[in-house]
Amino acid sequence: MEKPAKIAPPKGKLGILTPGMGAVSTTFMSGVELVRRGKAQPIGSITQLGTIRLGKRTEGRSPLIKKFVPLGNLDDLVFGGWDIFRDNAYESAANAGVLNPQDLEKVKTFLSGIKPMKAVFDHDYVKKLDGPNIKKAKNKYELALKIKEDIENFRKTKRVSRIVTCWCGSTEVFVRPEEVHSTPEKFVEAMKSNHPAIAPSMLYAWASVTSGVPFANGAPNLTVDIPAIQQLALEHGVPICGKDFKTGQTLMKTILAPGFKARMLGLDGWFSTNILGNRDGEVLEDPGSFKTKEESKLSVLEYILQPQLYPMLYGKMHHKVRINYYPPRGDNKEGWDNIDIFGWLGYPMQIKVDFLCRDSILAAPIVLDLVLFLDLAHRAGMKGIQEWLSFYFKSPMTAPGLYPEHDLFIQSMKLKNTLRWMMGEELITHLGQEYYD
Repeated sequence: MEKPAKIAPPKGKLGILTPGMGAVSTTFMSGVELVRRGKAQPIGSITQLGTIRLGKRTEGRSPLIKKFVPLGNLDDLVFGGWDIFRDNAYESAANAGVLNPQDLEKVKTFLSGIKPMKAVFDHDYVKKLDGPNIKKAKNKYELALKIKEDIENFRKTKRVSRIVTCWCGSTEVFVRPEEVHSTPEKFVEAMKSNHPAIAPSMLYAWASVTSGVPFANGAPNLTVDIPAIQQLALEHGVPICGKDFKTGQTLMKTILAPGFKARMLGLDGWFSTNILGNRDGEVLEDPGSFKTKEESKLSVLEYILQPQLYPMLYGKMHHKVRINYYPPRGDNKEGWDNIDIFGWLGYPMQIKVDFLCRDSILAAPIVLDLVLFLDLAHRAGMKGIQEWLSFYFKSPMTAPGLYPEHDLFIQSMKLKNTLRWMMGEELITHLGQEYYD
């Protein structure tokens, strides 16, 4: 595959639209503005702090990624979004309680100017929430057209030259792929008939993609992971990616599990439980929404450890995941893991992990990286599923028939090699034999 012939420069403003203006999106917006003002550092963002090695180790070329590829500048980002509550971004951020009042006060005026558009919402898909700021229409197709109108109004009123949508909303109830998801035509007919397999997040995806806007899915919902939207993405020349931001417990799994496999250490079981008290935790109290999240979190070990190839080591592993809503904890999620491994001659060992993390603090830089990389991909003429962005997701999207790559270190190599490929640099395999010839 040839590298892009030309990457269009990032001229003008880049609009960022987030369905959902809760803890994650307002932490992202607040953080970007604090960084722009020189009041904070973008810790956790690969686009802002990461470097990339070019050529041989002896060449000493390791520029910042943002100096190597033509990314959009933070000063050019403009924010907007939808939410079922009428709170502006400052009020929403204060209610979420992620950032301390001192930090929020520094960006109060900025955040107060970001007001949510009316959201497309259906209580049947997120049973633990309800709000007053909701669009009305006779069917889902008309609701999707209203989202398209919002996108165009945002483009005109904010005078942005490019837009990226990133789903930062809640986890919807579990939806299986159906025939109505198979083609764009069947999808439109299903929207017009209010088919129950068309979830609200899919309406945002359809509206964005058919408006020529890249879409990232930060939740485990199907959303863009269906043939109809993927075909539209190709037809409209739009890059898409997902799904489910990889932040806390699953991030640790994709770091630890590759190490066990590399050392050929066996795994009897991995028990994971979480407590969290934010809106995400409240939504996941509903069994339907939890089923969607569980499917995403459980798939990781199966793909990394490949028990079909290593039945002696992983063929009988027990993997359990629990999530408990505990309001006193707020956004500061705690994840416990009990890992039963075995080594030489089958002797057992245990590892305990207690990760007291801040969910939105880990997710915010992911949103930043995704919107900048999707914008880059769009300007490079890349379209459809962007598997090179798997690094950021619990349940990465792939081409039909391909299994997803979950190993964080392989994902990181894939991401950086894609950037090298885009810029016409030699890919790095880490073979290193040339140093000893």
